[in-house]
Amino acid sequence: MKNQLCLILALLIFPFATAVNGTNLSAGISTINISPPLAMKFALGGYGERMNKPAEGIHDSIWAKALTLKSGNRKYALITLDLLMLPDNVKSDLIKRVPKMGWNMGNIMLLPSHSHGSLEMDALNSKNNLNNPNLGIFQPELLEFLIDKLATLLNEADKNYQPVRIGTGSQVIEGLNQNRRKDPEIEKELIVTRVDLENGKPLAVLVNWTAHPTFLDGPDMLLSAEWPGYLQTNLEQMIGNGVTAMYYNGSEGDQAPLLEGAQTGYEKIESYGKKIADHAFDLYKKIKSQESTEFKYNSNSLKLPKHIAHPSFMKTGGEEYGLNEKTVKIAMDMLGPKRVILCAVRIGDLIISGAPGEMSAVLGQHIKKILKADGIKFVAIGGLANQWISYILSKDQYLYGEGYESSMSFYGPNLGAVISDEAIKIAQPLIKNDKN
Repeated sequence: MKNQLCLILALLIFPFATAVNGTNLSAGISTINISPPLAMKFALGGYGERMNKPAEGIHDSIWAKALTLKSGNRKYALITLDLLMLPDNVKSDLIKRVPKMGWNMGNIMLLPSHSHGSLEMDALNSKNNLNNPNLGIFQPELLEFLIDKLATLLNEADKNYQPVRIGTGSQVIEGLNQNRRKDPEIEKELIVTRVDLENGKPLAVLVNWTAHPTFLDGPDMLLSAEWPGYLQTNLEQMIGNGVTAMYYNGSEGDQAPLLEGAQTGYEKIESYGKKIADHAFDLYKKIKSQESTEFKYNSNSLKLPKHIAHPSFMKTGGEEYGLNEKTVKIAMDMLGPKRVILCAVRIGDLIISGAPGEMSAVLGQHIKKILKADGIKFVAIGGLANQWISYILSKDQYLYGEGYESSMSFYGPNLGAVISDEAIKIAQPLIKNDKN
């Protein structure tokens, strides 16, 4: 009776909340190539210096992958994408394309990898009429292409559900990432989740590792999934049996990959992806999946602080993206949402807490610490979840930090606390039954 009361209260407090103690958990899987045709002349994002120039070729294809989970009449979709990041219209546009299928803003989490060799975010932003090549120019045909692909992906994953067993493990990995702000926090936790069919055959593997995919630089003009693409390809080959590997980033706002050697950018993405795949495979082999799995999810709409340009913006982001004090305000009001839907999902002993932007490691580690103290074993930050609102920093990082990250935080000094506090509140109801 007490557990039922907790659930009712959670549903009243959090409008999008859904919780299921899943003893009959099933899953569907699907993948789709989302590399646009070169004839579309799509722009690569990640660097203002690219000036909205179209990709010159395809180094390696980019993919979207969907894992759908279902228990009774409740379901949830985790969709990973080899993309830089997403504007806030993509998720709502996708939901409109799959009507009457039971999908809504609260039961889908889109997780871009943050590849700096992939599509320009603002080329997908239907609110973007700034015509600024540094920021990226809206391409309606590119948005239509992506939404069609994602709708096909989601519909395919929403078929042929099969009973699954799920298990998660983690380990600390040294020497493969660093804090690029020179702050002390480095997110060294690698988290791997295996999703197996009842007969033990692998269906999917989720990998959470925190680092910017930035080995490719502005002059590198070939489409690429960057190192996360090679991580996924290598891991699929290592595990075999038709498994689908899905990568999602963490609180990577100040986390950079670390790799020794004087290789080219394209050589580095292959080498680094293989290193992370090796560690993920070693961890994967130690994880035992289980039949009885907790399956819960929660989300809530959050009003964001008012837009404000950081005092150092004009020295860094303003110069890179061709904005001045007048146009930056127009850009923030046009492209920056006033509200955001935060979300979290629990799968067995793992909670994935979605962060709608580039969260710094100190905030991600704070969220992890609080939720683990509440009784959950594994917590992963789903970085850049659903949309990019800006960098998400602690108050001290915003006020006293220097460099690009601070200047690209568009909601004032309290954004980090607002987001992290709400993320904790959204995730906590997913743990409550464990403590009763």
